[in-house]
Amino acid sequence: MAYTTNNSTSGKKRISFNSPVILGFTLLCLAAYLLNVLTHGYTNRLFFMVYHSSLLHPLTYVRMLGHVLGHASWSHFMGNITLLLVVGPLLEEKYGSTDILIVMISTALITGIVHYIFFPHSSLLGASGIVFALILLSSFASIKEGSIPLTFILVAVLYLGGQIYDGLFVRDNVANLTHIIGGIVGAGFGYMLYKTPPDRSQV
Repeated sequence: MAYTTNNSTSGKKRISFNSPVILGFTLLCLAAYLLNVLTHGYTNRLFFMVYHSSLLHPLTYVRMLGHVLGHASWSHFMGNITLLLVVGPLLEEKYGSTDILIVMISTALITGIVHYIFFPHSSLLGASGIVFALILLSSFASIKEGSIPLTFILVAVLYLGGQIYDGLFVRDNVANLTHIIGGIVGAGFGYMLYKTPPDRSQV
């Protein structure tokens, strides 16, 4: 009687770090939130919140980018990160880590500068601008030559239209302009990446 053994490890499952930019950003946001809790809001004011401060202060420029890492509460953090983890990894797989990182940094910088200039009496924090950028970018995933995807039209109407309406008629603490700018940045990059197909060799 013959016996056979299967020494193959192909059936074993392992956890993969499938989306380094999105997962890395998520961990940074979590670390920023925990630091904020431990310091009773001090680290958010110092690093993770953009507001009108002296241009001679070096941390002013840190906050121009760092504001996307800060969150005011656990529900604020979870709302943004849940959407980010749903949309982000698929886009990073499609376009590559480098392009997604450029989209995120550009969104953070543009929204930070706009808020600093036009809203000197309020502060801004949170990843919602990046989330909106990725949502609009995702609508380009199935774009075809010579046609505008219906998903893009629906997303633009539902998300950007909703934010414009809220900005005009609803008074709340949601930075509607940040969402709109994030969506515009995402749509712009989606168009550029469509015109320049992604390099499949990217990690």
